[in-house]
Amino acid sequence: ARACIYLARLRNVETVETISTVIEHLVRGEVMQMRGSAAGDLNNTDDGVTPKNPLSYDHMIYYLRKNFYKTGSLMANSCKSAAVLGDYDDEIVHAAYRYGKHLGVAFQLIDDALDYEGSAMSLGKPGLADLNAGLSTAPILFALQEKEELSSSDAQGKREMEEIISMMKRKYRNNGDIERAVEYVNASDGIRKTKDLALVHVEVAVEAIMEHLEPSVYRDALVHLAYKVVDRSR
Repeated sequence: ARACIYLARLRNVETVETISTVIEHLVRGEVMQMRGSAAGDLNNTDDGVTPKNPLSYDHMIYYLRKNFYKTGSLMANSCKSAAVLGDYDDEIVHAAYRYGKHLGVAFQLIDDALDYEGSAMSLGKPGLADLNAGLSTAPILFALQEKEELSSSDAQGKREMEEIISMMKRKYRNNGDIERAVEYVNASDGIRKTKDLALVHVEVAVEAIMEHLEPSVYRDALVHLAYKVVDRSR
């Protein structure tokens, strides 16, 4: 409530509208997280039977969209608002938005990778919090993708793909589900691929400001901040 009061005192309609969008997106992201994306959902089909896309692809798209609403939008629109309040031209405002958007997505990807790697002491919160909350994040989705690629030619790969999907559907509620999911992630390139994807987003964020901001200590600080996101351990 206090933040809303301070926001209104800015007397800047565009900034108020922009930050209001963040609140809408946060709610939308939370709803998406609560709903989840049901594994095996065949709504995305031409004939009602055969999925148009691999399940891992659909899950990843859903996951990244949710991450934008929960984290990317906050950073994107906050950066945009700073540029608007600084009275910069539309090109700089858009660059600030792109920087924040991709930085936010990268931040969440690294957060999800660290959830598998870190301890409660290093993270400042319990490890495997996402699995315990029933959430399927990038590391397990990449593990699913690897099994899905094997499933057409390898019977074991198909069984393991089906097991991952079953655990996702029941949100890791059965005894041993969390441990089994961790085994699948550790046996895959899921964590590495998650970090690689985060780095891609960081590079897009850096490109946005390098193209449109003049060289300065402030631009250098933004670049440094972006790479700190992927280098962090908590």
